[in-house]
Amino acid sequence: MGLSWMAWTGPTAAFFIFIALCFAAMSVWEYVAPGGGPRHGALGLDTTRGDRLFISLLGSAFIFLAWLGLVGTPLWAPLAIAVIYAGCVFRWV
Repeated sequence: MGLSWMAWTGPTAAFFIFIALCFAAMSVWEYVAPGGGPRHGALGLDTTRGDRLFISLLGSAFIFLAWLGLVGTPLWAPLAIAVIYAGCVFRWV
């Protein structure tokens, strides 16, 4: 198929499917409730929904990398931490 060098696994595919679903959900959200104007948050930045999605995804990646480096597997705890983090980002940032 030409993609065998990428070593796709189930979790890798799930990750990219999740990212695609996040973008699709944000697109639908913007279509249903347009605007989502910038909001001045706790970081002192004016952020839009897309900015908050990017911040939450980037922060979640760092949470997972730190967990893997310090603790290892399983990854259920950092998943819970990342979900709580994303909720906080969308609420207060």
